[in-house]
Amino acid sequence: MTELMTSGIELMFVGMSIVFLFLTMLVGAINLMSAVVQRYFPEIPISRVVPGISTDIDKSVVAAITAAVHQYRKKHN
Repeated sequence: MTELMTSGIELMFVGMSIVFLFLTMLVGAINLMSAVVQRYFPEIPISRVVPGISTDIDKSVVAAITAAVHQYRKKHN
């Protein structure tokens, strides 16, 4: 019986070691691929200003929207 337990524990440690080595290699490969992609394909910054849209908003429109939101919240609370 002890020989069977020893064999089982040995097999468990071998299996856990193989899984640990595989996961370590997987993390290394993912980090390497990430470094390669970031080096050869850098991210292009996206412009925050959308051409053709005016940032000049009429104050009466803002007041109307604010009043509508206030009335909606008052009605649905």
